[in-house]
Amino acid sequence: MDKTSNGVHLAAIVTKAAENLLAEIKEPQSAIPLSAGKWSPRQVIGHLIDSASNNHQRFVRANFQGDLIFPGYPQEQWVDLHGYQDWTWVDLLELWTRYNLLIARLVDRIPPAVLFQKQDQHNFHQIAWKTVPEDQAVTLDYFIKDYIGHLNHHVRQILPGFELA
Repeated sequence: MDKTSNGVHLAAIVTKAAENLLAEIKEPQSAIPLSAGKWSPRQVIGHLIDSASNNHQRFVRANFQGDLIFPGYPQEQWVDLHGYQDWTWVDLLELWTRYNLLIARLVDRIPPAVLFQKQDQHNFHQIAWKTVPEDQAVTLDYFIKDYIGHLNHHVRQILPGFELA
């Protein structure tokens, strides 16, 4: 995947998932946990909104700091505090879609020198979805792809077999 296709890929996943498939889920169904002890689709999308919020800031800050060290966040507590289970499905999908389209545009504007610069200082061993050992150099491009993979993973929890054909 080249530099500009990260944003295009993210926008395509979000648009297809939200407009064509997730929107078909009815309001009552969106509140039912995916399995015992798991989040409902509302909570999963809420978690993805929190992920978008945190990663948006990380992607921006990576352009202005000399490392890839970013704060983490307690995911379960964020989902509970926001009360996503009580939101409407339509509102959650709208916010999630729009936020990720913003991120897609941002990602495509990141200069290649920033995107592909190898960084020795990072905390991807703690905050990445697919972690990277602390002693291994990383790039912002890796982290953006990791974000897209995380998003896709959660969309597939709601829509098993989802593929961006």
